[in-house]
Amino acid sequence: MTDSNTNSTGTHLAIKTIAIGGAAGDGVREAGINFSELFTELGYKTFSSFDYPSLIRGGHNYARISYSVNTVYADYRELDVLIAVNAESVRVHQHSLRAGARVFVEEAYLPEIADLGIAVIPLPMKKIAEELKAPQVARTSSAFGAYGYTLGIPLNQLKALADKVYANVGSEMNVALVEKGYAHMKKMQYPQDECAIPTEHGIVGEVTDGNKAIAKGFLAAGLEAYVGYPMTPSTSTLQFLAKMSKKTGLKVVHPEDEIAVLNMALGMSYAGKRVAVGTANGGFALMQETFSLAGVSEIPIAILVSMRMGPATGVATHTSQGDLQFILHAGHGEFPRLVIAPGDVEECFECAADALNLAWKYQIPAVVLSDKHLSESYKSVTLDTKSKGPDYGKRAVPVGTHYVRYKITEDGVSPLAFPGKANVVVKVTSYEHNEEGEAVESAEEVQAMQDKRFRKLNGLYQDFAWFPTVKTYGDEWSDVVIVFWGSTKGAVLEAHKQLKTPAKLVQILWMEPFDADRVKAELNGARVIVDVEANHTAQLAALIREKTSIEIHNKVLKYDAQPFTPTDLANEINKFL
Repeated sequence: MTDSNTNSTGTHLAIKTIAIGGAAGDGVREAGINFSELFTELGYKTFSSFDYPSLIRGGHNYARISYSVNTVYADYRELDVLIAVNAESVRVHQHSLRAGARVFVEEAYLPEIADLGIAVIPLPMKKIAEELKAPQVARTSSAFGAYGYTLGIPLNQLKALADKVYANVGSEMNVALVEKGYAHMKKMQYPQDECAIPTEHGIVGEVTDGNKAIAKGFLAAGLEAYVGYPMTPSTSTLQFLAKMSKKTGLKVVHPEDEIAVLNMALGMSYAGKRVAVGTANGGFALMQETFSLAGVSEIPIAILVSMRMGPATGVATHTSQGDLQFILHAGHGEFPRLVIAPGDVEECFECAADALNLAWKYQIPAVVLSDKHLSESYKSVTLDTKSKGPDYGKRAVPVGTHYVRYKITEDGVSPLAFPGKANVVVKVTSYEHNEEGEAVESAEEVQAMQDKRFRKLNGLYQDFAWFPTVKTYGDEWSDVVIVFWGSTKGAVLEAHKQLKTPAKLVQILWMEPFDADRVKAELNGARVIVDVEANHTAQLAALIREKTSIEIHNKVLKYDAQPFTPTDLANEINKFL
C-alpha cells in the first residue's frame, strides 16, 4: 500500500482516502458506514463524511472515508480510490483523483465516461447483485471485495470480516457479494499490493457518528426521556434513541412540531424526569419562547442543536457554524444558560453527559452545539461510558415542612422537589415570581430573583477547574496560535501536519459561560493568531474580542456549506505564516 499524503517536511502521513459515489437510493451512505467498519475491523483508524442533497431519489451522493494506522481526525478530498455506482460520480470526482488512483466503475456506465480519458477498473456490480438475487442497494458490497483483492487481503479473512460487519443486515448475502467482487478481480488478474494489514489489528471500540455519541452521552448521564421532531441533521439521534427505548426503558416521543417538543419536555422535567431534546438550528428558532420559559422557571433541560447552512431553509443537508451568536443570545430576556460545542465524536459523548448533568445541577437550560458535519460524520472511537454518571443536583427532602420552589440561596440553586410528593406543592410560572412561585412585579422582588438566577454562574465559573473548557494541541510554546471551535477541529488537527512552522492549536469548547482567563492565557504573547471558522462573520473571533479584548485579524472562514478539508485549510493558514 502506498502513502497518500506528505507534510511540508516530506514525512509520509500514510493516510488513504476512498470515496463511494452514486445517487440517492443507491445505498451510498450505508456503504460508507460498512466500509468504515470493515477498515476498522482490519485494525485501521477511520474518519468518514457524507454529502447528499435534500432529495429522496436522484442527485449526487457520496461517502468519503480516510483511513490510517494512526488516528484520522478528518477525511481528505484527494482520493486514492473511487467507487462509482454511476457515471456522474466519475465526472464529479475526477479532479480529486490522485495520480495512480484506482477508479472502480459500474461497467454499464463505461461508454458515458469514455471521453474523460481516465483509467478505470470495470466492475459489474449490478450484474453480480442480479446473479445472487440481492437487492441493488447492496451491490456496493461487491466493490469492497474487489478493493480488498487489490489490497492483497486473503479471501478467507475478508469474508470473515464481512460476516461480522454485515451481521445485522444479512451477512450471508453480503459475504457472497464480497466474494464475487474478489473473484472478478482475480479473474482479471489485476495486480495486488503486498498485504499491509496493521499487526495489532482487531476493532477497538466502535465506529459511530456525533449524533449517536451525543445520545450515548445523554444515556450515560441518566436520561429518562427524549423528545424530538425529525429535522436534518439531528434526526438520527431521535432514531437511535427510539431503537434503544425498549432495551433501556427510555421514553421517546415524536410530537407534531418543534414547539411542542420543548413544551412537552419541560413538562416531563417539571415532573422529575431527566429529559433532553434534539433539533436543528431552524427548529431551535421555533423554540425561543419556551427556551425563555426554561430560564425563568428554572426547569432543567438539555438541548442538542445541530446547525445546518442557513438562513431559513438554506442548504438543508449541508454544514455551517453560522449560529453560534444566535445560540448564545437565544430567548428573550436575560437568564443563565450553558453552551458547549464539542469538536469530535468523543467530545460529543462527553459534552452531552456534562450538559445533562449540569442542567440538573444548576436548574438551567444547557445546549450541546453541533453541526451537520460533526453530527453525521463517523469515526472509529472508544467511548469511556463508565466515566460519566448522573448528577441529580440539589434535591429537597420536605418532611412536614412548607416547600418553597424558588428559595433564594447563596449559590442561586433552590432545593428541587417534584409534584406527587406528600405535602409538596410545586409552583412554576412564566411570570417573574417570588420564592413561592407567585407572580410579582415589585422592583425589589424582580431584581432579587434575577440576582438569584445569575448567582448560578458563580458555580459554573468554579466548574471551569473540573471541565475541559479549553483544549490545546501542537507546540505549547509556539508564538503561532490557531484558534477554532466545533467540527473544524478535525481539519485543523490534520492541517497542522502540513504547516510551514510549529503552531499551538487552541480549541474552545465552553462558549457560555466563557473561560476568558484561560483563553487570554493561551493567546497572550502570540505573534500570529489565526481564527478558523465555518461561517461568514467570524463569530468565535467576535466572542473572543467581547470577552478578552483580543482582536484577531487573521481569519480563515468557509461559508459555502462544505466542511474544511485538511490540505486546503493548511494552504490557507500557511498564507499567514
